[in-house]
Amino acid sequence: MDEPDKTHFGYQSVPQAQKASRVAEVFDSVAGRYDLMNDLMSGGLHRLWKRFTIGQAAVRPGMKILDVAGGTADLSREFARRVGPTGEIWLSDINASMLRIGRDRMLDDGLVQPAVQCDAEKLPFATGYFDRVTVAFGLRNMTHKDRALAEMTRVLRPGGKLLVLEFSRVWKPLERLYDVYSFSVLPWLGQRIAGDSESYRYLAESIRMHPDQETLCTMMRACGLSRVRYFNLAGGVVALHEGIRM
Repeated sequence: MDEPDKTHFGYQSVPQAQKASRVAEVFDSVAGRYDLMNDLMSGGLHRLWKRFTIGQAAVRPGMKILDVAGGTADLSREFARRVGPTGEIWLSDINASMLRIGRDRMLDDGLVQPAVQCDAEKLPFATGYFDRVTVAFGLRNMTHKDRALAEMTRVLRPGGKLLVLEFSRVWKPLERLYDVYSFSVLPWLGQRIAGDSESYRYLAESIRMHPDQETLCTMMRACGLSRVRYFNLAGGVVALHEGIRM
């Protein structure tokens, strides 16, 4: 367990106050090659995982959506097309380098929507404002996941849905092969493509430290979400969790 004033950064134990800046260094380093690395690391599967998330969100015209840790705007761009001119998509990220890329991609697609740099643990939005809140591959990097989940729940309207797409606990027979891939292939790819092996070693370690599927369900229920469930994707390499604000 972490000491009271410490948290994990991958397998390291660091002061809680330092984690956000350490994570920021990781994403500042990889932002320019982030999408290319996602395609290479997952064999393009991340696009299918995000497409499934978008489908489960069941977005309709006029809805208000918050995309937390939205980075390069894969979800936000599709949501913006679905909500139409009467809807709102708020792309948010704590990291300026990632947010800048996402904002520019939205504008390049002719999608004019707000982009906000903010901390998921202290969201600057009114209670009950959004119909949907999504976070894709961002929760595991947050220092206090319980606080972030509570904030995401707070800004949902009653009956609104939170969707959490994240790496999770892989099916046990695949563990050994997955470990070899995670701790050997990923850092090698990171060095060759992004010039940074350590950030991708952190990625592998952060996945192992993230709550498993059932633990995350319990955390979401504790925030006041009901009908919490999850879908394992790629044998549990990734899971989509969803819950409804009561």
